[in-house]
Amino acid sequence: MILYGIKTCDTCRKALKALAAAGHKVRFHDVRAVPLGPDDRSRLIEALGDAIVNRASATWRGLPPEARTGTTDALIAAHPTLMKRPVIDTGRAIHLGWGADVQAALLQ
Repeated sequence: MILYGIKTCDTCRKALKALAAAGHKVRFHDVRAVPLGPDDRSRLIEALGDAIVNRASATWRGLPPEARTGTTDALIAAHPTLMKRPVIDTGRAIHLGWGADVQAALLQ
């Protein structure tokens, strides 16, 4: 299982701690330190679509209007912290966020 996020994200830390406590072996991938490669971006975007872009983030609000018009792939490539977090890849499914639905699916 891979958890994609950033180390300063409280939600990512909560998810990581809960998944480990539930017995999952989780590899943390800090997208700020090591941005996603083209294959990973493509796979995650294919699974999650445009929902992967966090349009409520400080990063998004800080972008000039012309920088917001790129493709989802180009936006995530240029600004890795635009990605909603966490993204959890179990190897069988890809989950976005740490809401009750994701917790129910992964903490059983």
